[in-house]
Amino acid sequence: MKTSSVPARELVVVVPLALLMIFGLLYWTYSSFRDAVLIFTGVPLAALGGVIALAVRGLPFSISAAVGFVALSGIAVLNGLVLVSQIKRFRAEGIDFDSAIRQSGLIRMRPVLMTALVAAFGFVPMALSQGVGAKYSARWRLCHRGIVTSTILT
Repeated sequence: MKTSSVPARELVVVVPLALLMIFGLLYWTYSSFRDAVLIFTGVPLAALGGVIALAVRGLPFSISAAVGFVALSGIAVLNGLVLVSQIKRFRAEGIDFDSAIRQSGLIRMRPVLMTALVAAFGFVPMALSQGVGAKYSARWRLCHRGIVTSTILT
């Protein structure tokens, strides 16, 4: 029979391994350590909003919160991937770096916002849950804060 500490110990191994695999895929996609790091910087920005939400609400870090952080990491990486891909496309066309960044931010704002909104709306039923397991769904509310933080800081 598993105790609650066993899943927590498993998460300590699985979550960093998953994040390392995501970083590896980013490196493999771009063949650039710099681009992979640039995209991956969205992960701590997403976590920042979640950590602040946990602290403000006085909620402990839990397994459900860890799952929420993994979901946030995916959204943050996707948003970074969209922006960096567009910047690289503009750079390949010969547009200077500063203009490529500005134009990419303007052109890719809608896809980044739509990704964040779809994810945020997807978490609403869990965040508003009042039935069985509602105490666990409260931690999913941190996903909204993390999505907002990640999207703004991306």
